[in-house]
Amino acid sequence: MRSPDADHPWPEVLMDVLLRAVLIILLAVFCFRFFHPFLSLMLWSIILAVTLYPLQRLLSRKWSLGNGWTATIIVVAAILILAVPALLLGDSLLTSAVGALKMLEGDKIHIPPPWPSVDDWPVVGPRIHEAWQLAANDPQALLEKLGPRFRQGALKLLGTLAGVASGFLLFIAALPIAGIFMAYGTSGTAAAERVATSLVGPLRGHQFVTLCAATIRAVAQGVIGIAFIQTLLIGPALVLMGVPAAGLLALAVLMLGIVQLPATLITIPVIIYVFATQGASAGTIVFAIYVFIAGLADNVLKPLLLGRGVEVPMPVILIGALGGMITDGLLGLFIGPVVLGVAYELFWKWVDEHVPQPAEAAPVVVVEPVETTPGPTP
Repeated sequence: MRSPDADHPWPEVLMDVLLRAVLIILLAVFCFRFFHPFLSLMLWSIILAVTLYPLQRLLSRKWSLGNGWTATIIVVAAILILAVPALLLGDSLLTSAVGALKMLEGDKIHIPPPWPSVDDWPVVGPRIHEAWQLAANDPQALLEKLGPRFRQGALKLLGTLAGVASGFLLFIAALPIAGIFMAYGTSGTAAAERVATSLVGPLRGHQFVTLCAATIRAVAQGVIGIAFIQTLLIGPALVLMGVPAAGLLALAVLMLGIVQLPATLITIPVIIYVFATQGASAGTIVFAIYVFIAGLADNVLKPLLLGRGVEVPMPVILIGALGGMITDGLLGLFIGPVVLGVAYELFWKWVDEHVPQPAEAAPVVVVEPVETTPGPTP
């Protein structure tokens, strides 16, 4: 940029600066406009690459393979691992939806009579038994009364399931791109550190890149990972026990884990249902104990995984994860803690630079008097 002098006065220099600023802003706007359709895909690819990169380096050293081959193996294995449970879950959801449509077909619905044990439930048992008996005696009246609400709820549920399916497909599509990022992980890390160094200085660039990567991995392990673990623990047990709509309930467990709600909201009603329909036996008791413990597993795993490897306090990470998810959905679950973590580090860096550390008090030396013996008097 030209400096003002006799040949280039201030108005000309100011116009030059404004033109350059406008051109840069227009360039940034058009770049964002053209890149926006792929923004979610690229962000998911970066998140997956950062999360899986330590595994890729470990396997590359252990198997003595190149980065490209190791990344390809990880991507293929991840797609296969995700595809099989997704197909089983989709089949269960489809079966449940077809069954519900058959029940509502022709405005006909069949409600079985209540079990005698329902009347023995404490406090609410008699009322539930009475309402259930009325619905079983005249299901047509119940359908006429609640049919529109059922249809509205079904449409909302279908919209939610469609959003989940599109998000899952986006997740699968991001895996190959994440594999490419992992194959060039060394150069990608160096580029990220160069960008961070240009923004926050040479002393903090590497630290902030490490902080962002550790935060993403901590959230992936402490939120998404725990939700998947609970789903894998609870889902097969529901299927083996013959619980209706087991796939839908497993999906609900996954969603509750992601939004940081306890899985016991699903497991406790399921345990009550199993005891009410199948009675108390060795199998149902073992099922109840197992499912109840699996529903509480996040209370043990979350403190171990959520803040591991991150210098930022765990409450900051948790608040960022919850706030980001409320603001921007599942993608914000990762972006929120990264932003809060970096802001936390910048804030304390500013505090350390502007507020002097309290000087340490000098140690007090106590000198004890030395007793002297008087010499002989002449």
